[in-house]
Amino acid sequence: MIKSDIRVVVVLTAAWILTIGAGRHSQGESRADERETAPAEEGFVPLFDGKTLTGWEGDAKLWKVEDGMIVGDSPGIKQNEFLATKKSYGDFELRLEFRLRQGAGNTGVQFRSRRVDGSSEVSGYQADIGEKYWGCLYDESRRNRILVQAPAALDDVLRKDDWNQYVIRARGDHVSLRLAGMQTVDYREADEAISRNGIIALQVHAGGPLRVEFRNLRIRELPGK
Repeated sequence: MIKSDIRVVVVLTAAWILTIGAGRHSQGESRADERETAPAEEGFVPLFDGKTLTGWEGDAKLWKVEDGMIVGDSPGIKQNEFLATKKSYGDFELRLEFRLRQGAGNTGVQFRSRRVDGSSEVSGYQADIGEKYWGCLYDESRRNRILVQAPAALDDVLRKDDWNQYVIRARGDHVSLRLAGMQTVDYREADEAISRNGIIALQVHAGGPLRVEFRNLRIRELPGK
C-alpha cells in the first residue's frame, strides 16, 4: 500500500470513530430526555390489583372484575350503589382511567366520603362522570349540589364513549380535578366542618341500565399541609 492510500485509510477510520461516538452521545441524551419527560409515577401504589376486589366492599351483584377492570354493570336500579375502599384517605393524588358505555348514564368517583348509615348512599365529594356532569365537582348526599362546573371546552377533548383519564388531588382545603388532560376543577373548601378524610368509592347511579369500567387505579398519599 502506498503512503497516499494509508493517509486515506487513517482519515476515514478517524471519521468513523467520531461518528460512532457522536451517535452514542446523542442516544444517551435522548434517553435522558425521555426519562425527564416520562409521566411521574413515583410514590404511587395500586388501589386495585387487577384480579380481585380485595380492599373494596360493595354489592357483588353490580360490581365485578373483568379483564383487569373494575366493572359496574347495572340492569337498572332504584337507588345509587357504590363500591368503596375499606381504607380511608386524607391528602392524596388518585389517577385512574374509566370508560362509560356509549357515554350514557351517570357515575362518578367519591373521595373524602363516608357511608350513610341505613342507606346505600355515600356522602362526600364526587368527581362526576356522565351526561351534563362530566368533570364537575359534586357534593353527594351532603350539600347535594355542584360545587364547581367544568368548562365547556372539555367537550373538545373528552371521549365520551371511550377511555379517559381522571386525576383527583386533595390536599388540605384544596381539591383539583383533571379530566382527559384538562383541569376542570380548582376548588378551595371554605367550610372547616367538611371532612378532610374518607373513603374512595365508585358509583353506579340510580336509573336505567349502565355499564362503567375502571382500570389502572393508583394512588399516592401526600404529606398534610
